[in-house]
Amino acid sequence: MCELLAMSANVPTDICFSFSGLMQRGGNTGPHRDGWGVTFYEGKGCRSFKDPMPSAQSPIAELVTKYPMKSEAVVCHIRQANSGAVNLENTHPFIRQMWGRNWTYAHNGQLKDFTTELPIQFHLPIGTTDSEHAFCWILDQLHITFGAKQPDYKTLFSFIANLASQIDTLGVANIIITDGEYLFAYCSNNLHWLTRRAPFGQASLIDAEVAVDFKKETTANDVVSVIATQPLTDDETWHKMSAGQWQLFCLGELVDGALIAGKLTANK
Repeated sequence: MCELLAMSANVPTDICFSFSGLMQRGGNTGPHRDGWGVTFYEGKGCRSFKDPMPSAQSPIAELVTKYPMKSEAVVCHIRQANSGAVNLENTHPFIRQMWGRNWTYAHNGQLKDFTTELPIQFHLPIGTTDSEHAFCWILDQLHITFGAKQPDYKTLFSFIANLASQIDTLGVANIIITDGEYLFAYCSNNLHWLTRRAPFGQASLIDAEVAVDFKKETTANDVVSVIATQPLTDDETWHKMSAGQWQLFCLGELVDGALIAGKLTANK
């Protein structure tokens, strides 16, 4: 399995602290040695860093921990390969354009029969992973259903949630997806989240001897939500999502979400 990390904030915020903990799980404190990636949004633009090396040993990952790129939406992934070779094209997150925005996707889990159960027509994968294939299927369904006009966010992300639930019937599908404004998280079996806001306190990483006093790094108006496969700190209250639950964040706030009851059958 892989691990996910994402952030939504109401002001440009760096993710150096959280990423410093996550990268240690990529070959040091964890087994996720098969590549890593991170995408930062700046308005509608985004910059992405990916490396098939273990993140704990990657000079590029070291750069990310020391270069405070500030963003309102970030998606990170460390990989333990189970579908597709260990190479750059199979390294998450995956980015595609739709409706004039860059969409970023990362997946934790393993899917069976995905090529037959999730037929794709318009958005073809570059690599060979089940994860990218599922992303392309989602984009296909958005294109087929909504065409050239993007729906309102409630309609859009409720639809994406149902697609995620269909993917979930094929195995395990913990999913993060964002257009840089809204950040969507779907829990198949393991996803946690927290929101930091005033009054801010101190937090200490589980996987590295690093602590930060957020009172010194923030203003009273800052709101930052972090989503991760496993909690990254041991002195904050993380909330575990339920299987089949989805949540939607915007500018750091939880703005929508639901628990999808039962399993849906994938379209054929």
